[in-house]
Formats: sequence, C-alpha cells, structure tokens
Amino acid sequence: MNKFDERKKSFEKKFQIDEELKFKVEAKANKYIGEWAAKLLGINTEEKKQNYIQEVIKSDLLEAGKEDVFRKIKKDFQAALITMDDQSIRDVMQKSLENAKKDFKK
Repeated sequence: MNKFDERKKSFEKKFQIDEELKFKVEAKANKYIGEWAAKLLGINTEEKKQNYIQEVIKSDLLEAGKEDVFRKIKKDFQAALITMDDQSIRDVMQKSLENAKKDFKK
C-alpha cells in the first residue's frame, strides 16, 4: 500500500470516528432536552420519562438539523398548555448541546 492509500484510509477512519462522536453528542443533548421537557410536562414515573426521552431522541432522526426536535417539544408543550416562547426552547437546546459536548471531552 502506498503512502496515498494509507493517508486516505486514515482520513476515512477519522471521519468515521468524528461522525460517531457527533451522533453520540447529539443523542446525549436530546436526552438532556427530553429530561428537561419531561419535567415541565409533569412526567414523573421513571418508565414514562425514559419513554418520552426516547421519543425526543427518535424525533431527531426525522430530518437533518434540530428543527424536528424543536417542533416536537413545542407541540408537546402546546398540547399540555405550557406557554414558552420559541427562543427559550432553543436556548435550552443549545445549552443541552454544550453540556453533551462537555460530557464527551472528559
């Protein structure tokens, strides 16, 4: 194998590792968002809370970006008659992402 092939394989491996880490960070951020939303929604049993968190994580797989998660949280809050402006939800989403990134830097 020549140097070019070795270098190409190392870049591919790094890309794969980076993508896995990105996926894990986003899933952890969604977990934090789900925990926060579940608390506000009054979901207090552990099983229901875990189910809700899984719903939030799965909602992120619907499309690229975070708008799918935002819409789910917003819709759930509206259904529960919880009034919260969009920016507050987005702020919590951003903070959750920052916390998840810190978790993986340890």
